Amino acid sequence: MSHSHHPPAMKMGLPITDAKLGMWLFLGTEIMFFTAFIGSYIVLYFGSVDATGKSAWPVATDVTHIKIWAGGLNTFILLASSYFVVVAHESMGKRDYAKARKFLGLTFLFACVFMGIKGYEYYGKFSHEIVPGKIPETEMQAIKKMESDIESRYHTRLDALVPNSAIVNSEGEMPATQEMVYYRKAAVLPQEIEAAEGEKKKNLEAVSALNTEVSQLKEKISANSLTYDQAGTLLHNMEKDEQYGSLLKGLHLSHPIVYGNLFASTYFLITGFHAIHVIVGMILFGTALAQGSKLNERWSNWVENSGLYWHFVDLVWIFVFPLLYIIPGNI
Repeated sequence: MSHSHHPPAMKMGLPITDAKLGMWLFLGTEIMFFTAFIGSYIVLYFGSVDATGKSAWPVATDVTHIKIWAGGLNTFILLASSYFVVVAHESMGKRDYAKARKFLGLTFLFACVFMGIKGYEYYGKFSHEIVPGKIPETEMQAIKKMESDIESRYHTRLDALVPNSAIVNSEGEMPATQEMVYYRKAAVLPQEIEAAEGEKKKNLEAVSALNTEVSQLKEKISANSLTYDQAGTLLHNMEKDEQYGSLLKGLHLSHPIVYGNLFASTYFLITGFHAIHVIVGMILFGTALAQGSKLNERWSNWVENSGLYWHFVDLVWIFVFPLLYIIPGNI
């Protein structure tokens, strides 16, 4: 009597879809990605010291223009949006697609609010020039930056008033470098003033006077005879000058921030990449919302995986918020 032998039934591995498995694997790489950022920030924070060995990392909010209330509000917004996406996923399982659309819409709206607040924070940084590569870290760097800003205003006005045709050589050629262009234009200013009339003459005289001030400022800086306080007083007096003061409106002597460029680099790197991930989440939710009344059970996995991704974005911010907004100056 023969007995047939059947191979044992194969058992499935993890009872999850390929899409969810892919999302988990992706999030695993993202965890390592942000861990590298956060770990680097911690090392730089504790390793940035002054000559006495004390921490010199910028921590004063009036210097870094960190808005703690804005970071706290964004934390609440992301936590609330994570709750909304959970409700949306639950509604998809109950086939209540109208409710799912409603809470997906709220999640998308809160993501927009988050980005709006982040944009407000970025605007504050840019308006105060808390930007990598533009922050003076010593008083002399601040003075030289002030001189560069004044000279930039002077060059802009000089270009507007003195045409290139006034400095071409006998063969109709322009100077080879931009520096030589400005030099030649400054050299022909007396002739341009003599030939001009009315308002243009007045404007050219103002530029000529500013040129004299810029030259004197350069000499003082080269001789290292201008202190930080003196530079601030000088700029204040120049802005009040009746002849050319209007050309310098809005300029200021920057406050030196030790390790300021390193701080700004890490701040924008971490928050910038997090903001990119928020935008990706908005695209995911926006794609589902774009289905409108056609949103059905076929989109359940999409909503679930989008929710997983959004929880990760929220989790990252839970670490970023105290690290950038709360801990500096307190540890």
